[in-house]
Amino acid sequence: MTSSELLDYCMSKPGAEQSVDNQWNANQVKVGEMMFAMVSPLQERPAITLKTSPELAEELRNKHPEIVPAEHMNKAHWNTIFLDGDLPDSHFYHLIDSSYQLVVTALPEEVRQDLGV
Repeated sequence: MTSSELLDYCMSKPGAEQSVDNQWNANQVKVGEMMFAMVSPLQERPAITLKTSPELAEELRNKHPEIVPAEHMNKAHWNTIFLDGDLPDSHFYHLIDSSYQLVVTALPEEVRQDLGV
């Protein structure tokens, strides 16, 4: 799995918009002005940061050494996943889908309707 493949998958989501955060050298992906993914290197390793529920965040960290609490983010809700670990590609897609859904669910009804989600 590569950073560009994950970024492309994130951008395929309805309403997804990309911006660059120069301070963090990161590609942020948002829906309705709320971030659901950030693709950026961490500790010189390719990585993606995704939102999750607090319960799942901890469970994932305990099961997978390539999943760690996100730097500079609320660690209860955000995990960073290193792309060079042993996590199967299907898990990346599932975690992106879950992150996107969490953010979309939190959007106001009017915004969701405007986005068609």
